[in-house]
Order: sequence, then C-alpha cells, then structure tokens
Amino acid sequence: MTKDRHIEARYDLVIAGFGPSGAVAAAMFGRLGHSVLVIDRLTDIYDKPRAIALDHEILRHFDNMGIAEEVLPYVAPFTASEHFGAEGQLIRRIDMVPAPYPLGYTPSMVFTQPPVEAALRHHAESLKTVTVELGTELIGFTDHGDEVTVELKNAEGHVRMVAAKYLIGCDGASSTVRQNAGIVLEDLIFDEPWLVVDVKVHDNALDKLPASSAQFCNPARPVSFIIGPGNHRRWEIMLLPGEDRREMEKPENVWTLLSPWLTPEDGELWRAASYRFHALVADEWKKGRVLIAGDAAHQQPPFIGQGMCQGLRDVTNLVWKLDRVLKGLSPEALLDSYTEERKRHVETLTGKIKAIGQAICIRDPEAAAERDQRILTEGGGKPLMLTRQDIVPPLETGLIGPPESAARGLLFPQPVIIDGEATVLLDKVIGTGWRLLLDGRRLDHKASDILLDGLPEMSVTAVLPKEKADAGEGLHEADGVLAAWFDRHKAMAAIVRPDHYVFGAAADIAALNGLLTDLKTRLH
Repeated sequence: MTKDRHIEARYDLVIAGFGPSGAVAAAMFGRLGHSVLVIDRLTDIYDKPRAIALDHEILRHFDNMGIAEEVLPYVAPFTASEHFGAEGQLIRRIDMVPAPYPLGYTPSMVFTQPPVEAALRHHAESLKTVTVELGTELIGFTDHGDEVTVELKNAEGHVRMVAAKYLIGCDGASSTVRQNAGIVLEDLIFDEPWLVVDVKVHDNALDKLPASSAQFCNPARPVSFIIGPGNHRRWEIMLLPGEDRREMEKPENVWTLLSPWLTPEDGELWRAASYRFHALVADEWKKGRVLIAGDAAHQQPPFIGQGMCQGLRDVTNLVWKLDRVLKGLSPEALLDSYTEERKRHVETLTGKIKAIGQAICIRDPEAAAERDQRILTEGGGKPLMLTRQDIVPPLETGLIGPPESAARGLLFPQPVIIDGEATVLLDKVIGTGWRLLLDGRRLDHKASDILLDGLPEMSVTAVLPKEKADAGEGLHEADGVLAAWFDRHKAMAAIVRPDHYVFGAAADIAALNGLLTDLKTRLH
C-alpha cells in the first residue's frame, strides 16, 4: 500500500474494533476533541453475554464519562466466591473489601454485557468528533512514519483508503492489527479447555442453586459457578481429555453437565460456548504509530473476572498519554510507558490468576488433597480469606515516582464529599486531570511553597475529614477514607494521574517538590 493512493479522509485516530475497549477509547478520545473513525466488521452487538465482571476502577471511569446511570441498571454486586475442596469442604473465600468503599462504588460487580456494550456504543456515537462505521473491515495498513494509511472494505466490497495520525487495534484475540503489525504474542503457559454455560434461571428454581458464587475444585471435574444480575447464572466447566468441545456444546450434553443443579425445565439455556483459557501477552503494544489494547494485547484465564477490566485499563492508560502527544504537550516517547506499565501489570496479574487457576484445575486426587491442606494452612487452619482488590496489583513501573515515594502506582481513593446537605463523589467536584491532593489536617505550609511552575494543568485540592470541618479550608469528606489513606502511607500530599493512579505521595513539602520536579522532567 502506498501513500500516493487516494485518501478519502484523515482522522487523528482510526480504531479497529467497536467492542467495550474500542467503544470506550473512541468516546474518551472524542470527548477530548480528537477526530476518530471507529470501525467494526460486524453490524451489531453480539446478543449473548461474554464478559460478566467489572470492578470499581472501571465504573469510576464510566462515571467520569457520564454514562454510569445508563450502565447501572445492568449491574449488580459480585457475591463472594466460595472455593470448595476435593471433599466438598470450604477452603477459601474471595470477597470484596468492606465499606466505606475506597473508590466510592461497590468494589466488585457483575453485569450483562449486551446492554452495557450498547450504552458504551451509544455514548461514542453521540459525540460529534466520532464517526462509526459498522460492517467495515480493516484489510491492511501502512505506517509511513508521520501517519498511517488504512485500507478499509465495507459490506458491499467497496475498498477505500483513510489516513490517521495513529491506528489503535481493539479488534480482539485474533487481531488483524496485531498480526499485520508483526507484533508477537508471548505464551505465559496456561492452556485449558473449558465450557462456558449461561442460563436464565426460572424464579422457582433459584433456590436450588448456591447462594454465593462458587468454585468447585473437584478433581473429577472442576466447575465455576457465578451469580450474574437478575436470574442470570453462569457455569464454567472444565472439559476432560477426550471430550469433543463441539459435542459438549450441544444442549443435551450441557444439561447433563448441569444436572447436579438444574433440569431443562428450570431455565432457558442462553449460551454454551467452549474456550481454551489462555495466558498470553503481546511482546510490544506500540510499533511506530500502531498500538493495540484489550484482547488484541493480552488474554488471561477468567478465574477472578478481570478480562474486560484489563482491556479498559489499557484504554484509560493510553488515552491521556496519547492525548498529550497529539496536543503537543509531551513527546511521543511518553507512549513508551504504555507498554511498560500495562505489560508488567498484565504479567503480574496473570501470574496471580494462573496460580489460582492451576490450583483449581488439579485433576490428581492426591495433589488436590495436598492443595486443600496447603490453602487451609495458609488461612491458619480456617478457610483462607482474600479480596479481589488485593489480588489486582498496582502499577510497578513506568511513569510513576521513584521507588522510595509512598503509594506509587496505587489507585487513588475517591471519598464521598459533603456538599451542603448532599454528598457527591470527589471526581465530580475536582475533575479527572492531573491532581495534587493535600491532607487538610497537615496544611502547615503556604501554597506558594509548592513548585507548580511548568504544571499548569495540575489542580490543587485540600480534603479534611468532616470532624475537622472548622480546622481549615478545603473539601470535607464524609467517611474518613482519604484521611485514613494519608495516615496509612504517612503522607501529606499525593500527585494523581488522569487515570487515577498515584504518581507518588510525599511526607513533607521537600519530598513533594522533588516529586513535582521529577514529573515535569518526565512529562515534558
């Protein structure tokens, strides 16, 4: 493909794939004023559930986008997941952190994908700078160094050329963008065949089922059970050697597998699909002016429901960085931190998920008994208690402060702020750009002492607990979430990125100014 061919239109960005990651990327870039063309080879949303879990980090971004109210009717809290050993005994319980919730929302949630995906698409389509073309396939592209020319084919077979400053592949596990860019997937060594079954259970049969989500670590056949919104229930069932995946998807065989819990009269079979649960990550996520995100960049086993969340973390990490580059505020080198941060995060989280998955998938009865005893021993002789939030790691590398800076790479809390007689979440009050948050209990310095020259986009806000409402100026939080966070990290200030990750926290004004100076250098 040559650059001389007729180019019908130019955009800041072309995004291939209009699933959740592509839709959120298109909307976020569109809201920032960038011209976006987003394409998808399909003409409609897949009408059955695939992803089923999201968390408070992702809902926070949905709220920042202004679409939380459209999404929440299809969302419910994620029940605790109880893990049962080879003898049916409870060995582990994975739940969510208790209230008051650190980000202002239920930390772990289940959702129904088709209507949520429709809400994400509708929001992107509503933006004037976003053009959506369905039934359109990317068939090739060329990176010319200063722009990417992209060859597109519509449903009628018409081929045309467009150009973009950057091309982003959000086009799934078999990503055309990734393959054509020559980006290689690294195998993180996990490959197991499973059957995923979704059922709309009749009201009169719900009492037959466990009251919590469950993981049956039975060496005869491991099974996951997930309570979705409303009457939606999901089983993830390990396929055994010799079982043909297509045969096992047939309704009569699915109902046989579900027979310990339900009969065909108890519900409507919504979906049965076999998968190989993989652990894969791309070796690089940016190649020239081509970037990838979501399933195009990584695939991981679903054992704590982080697949879609990881894709949306990719997008929220990339958007603010590429926005700065497109606006000339930072050099293109800033984008190097995208691969650095997200790849490490995916590898670390996938390692934790693999460990859980490998324990679940044990088929040898003696090894399963040893696993059960080990987990119980880790819990002090009782079922081990974990939270999903403790499993998800912080950022470990990239555009964060030096190792000695407190809280680097952690998600910054979002306290509930008292606003007269009402309450409102922090992001709605101060926005979502670069932020400097100060502990209002420790304001023993002047604002002029803070070295903000060269960081005009940095907002500065002090927050006090409600019992200190008369102690100084600033916002007042309702539940002491932020005060406890500052105490825990022995900090008086925190620098927060646009994606809500902490660049670094400081115990005093000298340390804070050191962090600010470091940030200026690395951004500009």
